[in-house]
Amino acid sequence: MAFSWDDSRRAFADAADWFTRTAALVGDRWERPALGEWDVRALVGHTSRALLTVETYLARPAAAVEVASATDYFRATRAAARGEEVAARGRDAGTALGPDPERAVAVIAARVVPLVDTQAGTERLTTIVGGMRLSDYLPTRTFELAVHTADLAIALGVPPDAPPTAAAQALGLVTELAVADGLAGPLLLATTGRQGLPAGFSVL
Repeated sequence: MAFSWDDSRRAFADAADWFTRTAALVGDRWERPALGEWDVRALVGHTSRALLTVETYLARPAAAVEVASATDYFRATRAAARGEEVAARGRDAGTALGPDPERAVAVIAARVVPLVDTQAGTERLTTIVGGMRLSDYLPTRTFELAVHTADLAIALGVPPDAPPTAAAQALGLVTELAVADGLAGPLLLATTGRQGLPAGFSVL
C-alpha cells in the first residue's frame, strides 16, 4: 500500500503525539505489568526506540538500498524480534528514560518529529537489516508506535484509540504482510466476523 511522504510524516507525527499523551497518563504505575515480561516502564522504553532509531539511523547514511520496503523490513527482522535481546533492550531503554520517563518521552518526540519534517524521504539510512530509504523505514516506526501505544493503553485501562492516520498506515502494513505470507484468508474471515483467528496468529 503506497503512502505519500507527506502522509507518512503526518502518520508518524500523530503516532508520536498519541504515544506522548498516553505515556503522560502513567502516573505512578511504571512498575505495573504491561506486555509479556515488560512492565510499563520497559514497554514505554521500547516504544521510545521507535523514535530514537530514526534519529540514530539518519546519522548513519547508507551507501545503497538493501531493503526495499517496510514489509521487507519486518520480514527480515522476524527472528531478531522474538529474541531475548529485544526484551533486554526494552528494559534498558526504560531505565535510560531516567527518573521522569514522561518528560523524557516528550523531549524525545519534540526532537525527532521536527527532524523528520526536515527530511525529503529519499535519505538513505543504515538499519539493523541494511540500507533503506527513510520513506520506506518511517512506516515501520509508525507501526511500532501505534501497536505499542495500544499495548500501553490497554495496560493503563484506557481505550486504544489510535489516530486514523497512524492506524491506516499500520493496518496497511498488516495487510501487506498477511498477503505476502499467505495469511490473508484467516485475516479476512476474522475481520468480517466469520471466525476468530487461530491461536498464536501473527503477521510478524
